[in-house]
Amino acid sequence: MVGAALSDLEFVAQSIIFIFAGYKTTSSSLSFLIYILAIHCDVQQKLQEDIDATFPNKAPPTYDTLVQMEYLDMVLKESLRLFPIAGRIERVYKKNMEISRVFIPKGTVVMVPTFALPQASEFWPEPEEFHPKRFSKENKDSINPYLYLLFGTGPRNCIGMRFAIMNMKLAVIRMLQNFSFKPCKETQIPLKLGPQGLIQPQKPIVLKVESRDGTVSGA
Repeated sequence: MVGAALSDLEFVAQSIIFIFAGYKTTSSSLSFLIYILAIHCDVQQKLQEDIDATFPNKAPPTYDTLVQMEYLDMVLKESLRLFPIAGRIERVYKKNMEISRVFIPKGTVVMVPTFALPQASEFWPEPEEFHPKRFSKENKDSINPYLYLLFGTGPRNCIGMRFAIMNMKLAVIRMLQNFSFKPCKETQIPLKLGPQGLIQPQKPIVLKVESRDGTVSGA
């Protein structure tokens, strides 16, 4: 049995979701990550050394090897903590509910501040600092998962979470195999964020890009 075709409105709605939830979020997260690596050259160099050792002579990454790259995972997760793309998660209650003696009536919109929680000093030591070691094997189990809700959690978390993370890791590996990134006089430090719905820089991120064979250009 063939299912009903999407209406024009449903087709447009799905297309917009693909753009904002897939393409835009991933590209913005990568921009923030490259910016962070540019201003933390020690982390960038260590990550490049790890990539070069894991994939010698710029070998193409494989899935099995990629998932074992602990330092890359630490760097990506800490970058996403500092710059989560979605400022909040919203849910609508479908029925009356009581949680911890708080009554929440049906139809209530509940918002979780996914940007504010990873910046809260009562939960994160030096929350404004970039410390990938927060997500090391020794430390990551001590992180409360409800303070790090970049993709949501539970049965309605982001359906594209694993795909997005894998895409970003692949992109970072290919970029760092070929290029190094450094701040220049146009680089905004510290980076200021704009008022958009999705977390975005106030001004475009400008960096100096050096090919690892010695060529220099702007970005």
